Amino acid sequence: MDIQHLKYFSEVARQLNFTKASAALHISQPSLSKAIKHIEEEIGVPLFYRYSKKLELTDAGKAVLVNAKRVLEAFDNMNEELSDIIELKKGEIRIGIPPIIGAAFFSQLVSRYKEAHPSIDLLLTEVGTKSIKQGVDEGTLDIGLICNLPVEQKSFEMEKLLKDPLMLIVPAGHKLEGRASVAVEELAEERFILYRNDFSLYDRIIEECEQHSFSPNIVCESSQKDFMVDMVEATLGVALLPSRICRDIHQKQITAIPLHDSNLHLELGMIWKKDKYLAFAVREFISMSQAHLVHST
Repeated sequence: MDIQHLKYFSEVARQLNFTKASAALHISQPSLSKAIKHIEEEIGVPLFYRYSKKLELTDAGKAVLVNAKRVLEAFDNMNEELSDIIELKKGEIRIGIPPIIGAAFFSQLVSRYKEAHPSIDLLLTEVGTKSIKQGVDEGTLDIGLICNLPVEQKSFEMEKLLKDPLMLIVPAGHKLEGRASVAVEELAEERFILYRNDFSLYDRIIEECEQHSFSPNIVCESSQKDFMVDMVEATLGVALLPSRICRDIHQKQITAIPLHDSNLHLELGMIWKKDKYLAFAVREFISMSQAHLVHST
């Protein structure tokens, strides 16, 4: 017994007339009669009393009709929900974001996605890269953004999104304030406001400084870019931040200066679980992320 046969049976039960039912269903009367006969043979009892001029449901037919209506309703609901998902009318995406990313990288993308798909809920969780990879692997996150770290190719798919150069930020009145650019070796005597040591950029900055024959004088470590900016404004030291974050610094007492001959970048990638089915909403978000973040570099 299939869904189509249940539809045929329900229409015959509604019309109690094969001719009218076949016209409503747009199939031939012999085909309709054959379908009803097939159901009766399958369940082993007649569904209709067949009189010369009319049909009447048997007790078995009445029982089948009640349940057929439930099955058809559930089937219609399933089709509608699948259509909604396919057409991105509703759903949710669980996204892991490292603290250093924040609004500078993500707010415009989220706004554009929500504008295009207002019924999709974006559930953003700000956690470190290790937690993001664990969440994606365990299925508590659909996708994650990670920085400057290699990814286990056996577990994840990854799309590299952008490579954003780091810039130096200094407080007002600093000796480097008016410079068009600064070399890393010129920072040997500076005090550094740096990322926490569990950030990949921490290691990259240390390596870059050592390649220029000095170890940075670290006076403060943080996972929050706003706190780092505040510490620079308070003249506690200087910091190295991605250029996109520097663009959004509005404090008048802060100056952002490009680095020259530097290999310091924030590399941003998006990961998702390998060999796992991706909902249409998630696929659309990945596609939009690729277009937005790559083209806006």
